[in-house]
Amino acid sequence: MSFEARRIADWKTWGPGLRTLRLDGPALDFQPGQFVRLALPGAPDIARSYSLSSAPGQPTETFLVEVPGGALTPKLFQLGIGDTVLLDTVPQGHFVLERVAPTRDLWLVGTGTGLGPYVSMLRSGEVWERAETVVVVHGVRERGHLAYGEELQALAEEAGRDLRWIGVVSREAPQAGALAGRLTDALESGALEAAAGVSLSAEASHVLLCGNPGMIRDLRALLEARGLARNRPRKPGQFTSEKYW
Repeated sequence: MSFEARRIADWKTWGPGLRTLRLDGPALDFQPGQFVRLALPGAPDIARSYSLSSAPGQPTETFLVEVPGGALTPKLFQLGIGDTVLLDTVPQGHFVLERVAPTRDLWLVGTGTGLGPYVSMLRSGEVWERAETVVVVHGVRERGHLAYGEELQALAEEAGRDLRWIGVVSREAPQAGALAGRLTDALESGALEAAAGVSLSAEASHVLLCGNPGMIRDLRALLEARGLARNRPRKPGQFTSEKYW
């Protein structure tokens, strides 16, 4: 691993245990959707992977959830602005848009910090090379964990693009405009497509799934029942997934 010491430039807290970390130093060269590894000084062997939420050329940013009892995030969350972390400066991963064929509607479906790679894709503007309409679906347990929505909607409006943003809150009453319950239930009931104003189909859609493996497993089954197939390098399909666990 190519670790460099980087200072913390900023923390943004979205809700309990959910933050955005921004680092000082040179911007990284990467493809939106890729991840980097972080560690603490003196403990490079305890490194974890986090997707970049920044766009290429912007200050390095990741979207983090604190894992109680975890080996890294509880200590990482104790650090302040100006403190040092170790950053692996070689981005990795294949959850990138160059593997997605152009489509009419691109669905970016994530749970928790699985939203991070989509933030990078939207900030970079690369999604608009692949789709006419983008539907962002963010599933969280608590309404306070819905993040980035206002910024990304503003970016789309400035660019004159069609972005639909849908929050789905599973463990408490959602705010106005968001849905209650689980992502799978929202898709099965038709509530998700109704909120988006877009029908999901093999003919006109590609779905990216990022987050909890259980969510990915269940949504893949629902998508396959509708005739969508897994996207593979040698056999293109209509959904692509990345597990965050």
